[in-house]
Amino acid sequence: MARIAGVDIPGNKRGEIALTYIYGIGRSSASTILGRAEIDLNKKPNEWSEEEANSIRAIISAEFKVEGVLKSEVQMSIKRLMDIGCYRGLRHRKGLPLRGQRTKNNSRTRKGKRKTVANKKKATK
Repeated sequence: MARIAGVDIPGNKRGEIALTYIYGIGRSSASTILGRAEIDLNKKPNEWSEEEANSIRAIISAEFKVEGVLKSEVQMSIKRLMDIGCYRGLRHRKGLPLRGQRTKNNSRTRKGKRKTVANKKKATK
C-alpha cells in the first residue's frame, strides 16, 4: 500500500482509480499524473516501483492542491461568501441549496431530516 499526499492508496485497484482516493484528484487528473510519470494506467500501486511512486509524489506536490490545503481553501472561500453577505453566502448560512434548485419538495440533502410542523387546532364552540 503506497502512501501519497498523506493518504493510503489502495494497492489492489488500477492506478488511475487508486489516485482518486486523494481529495482533489479525479479521474482526468489521475490519468494526467500517470501519463507525466510514464506509468501505465492499468498498473496497480502494488506493482509500482519506489521511483515511480516518488515521481507521482513529486508531480502531485508540484502541480496540484490536494487534501488539507485544498479543503482549507474551499472553507475560506465559503467563509468569504458568508462574510460579504452575498446570496450564495446567505444560502450557505441557512443550509439551503445555492445553485437555483427548488426547495419546496426536494433538497433534503441540504435541509436535513424533516421537521414536522403540527396543525393548528380549531377552536370549539
